[in-house]
Amino acid sequence: MLTPEDHRRIEAAVARAEDGTSGDIFCVLAGEVSSYREVPIAWGAIVSLLLPPAIMAVALRPLLAGITEGGWTVDQASATQSQIVFALTGYAIAQLILFGIVTLLASLASVRRVLTPRFLKRHRVKKAAFHHFAAAHSHVKDSDTGVLIFVALVERQVEILADGALHGRCGDLVWARAADAIKQGMKVPDPTAGIEAAIAICGEALKTHFPLTAPRDHLDRPVLDD
Repeated sequence: MLTPEDHRRIEAAVARAEDGTSGDIFCVLAGEVSSYREVPIAWGAIVSLLLPPAIMAVALRPLLAGITEGGWTVDQASATQSQIVFALTGYAIAQLILFGIVTLLASLASVRRVLTPRFLKRHRVKKAAFHHFAAAHSHVKDSDTGVLIFVALVERQVEILADGALHGRCGDLVWARAADAIKQGMKVPDPTAGIEAAIAICGEALKTHFPLTAPRDHLDRPVLDD
């Protein structure tokens, strides 16, 4: 996670980027956007449904081989029936135990983060970003030149959303460059530098297309943690 000094650097970068433009930049630094509660349950179900049948196939192979040889007696048929009942009971118990163990292990935060599919992380990050984008609009009246930089620090994903007027003039390339700057920054010891670079890129776009024509009448906003 980022330190208080990192937050001060980002706040200063936002102030510099907004200087000379009528647009607004919102920067949200989120920890983990979701608890992904369904992930441990899904992995528990997958393992408990797939592993016991494989074990059962191996365990019943000698029994099935004896059936194909023929020549059963009444005692053999009774013994075989008992073995089948025992195997099915063990199958059910194994499923329950495996489900519990795998679900419990997958509930550990470090394990769950590895097992969570990337597409699910991406979906949750997008959803959280849109939520914050809508919240930003509720605080800035009569403005359609805002841009939100949403950084999911745990998922290591970035979403940059811009209002229609700004996006219509800039297109996708600017936001892609800004997002890439953050992603590259996450690969080095100083990830804040990547966020600062992204803020500067967004600021240049705002200054180019929406330069300041009147004094700004809103207070500086702090970096938001989610």
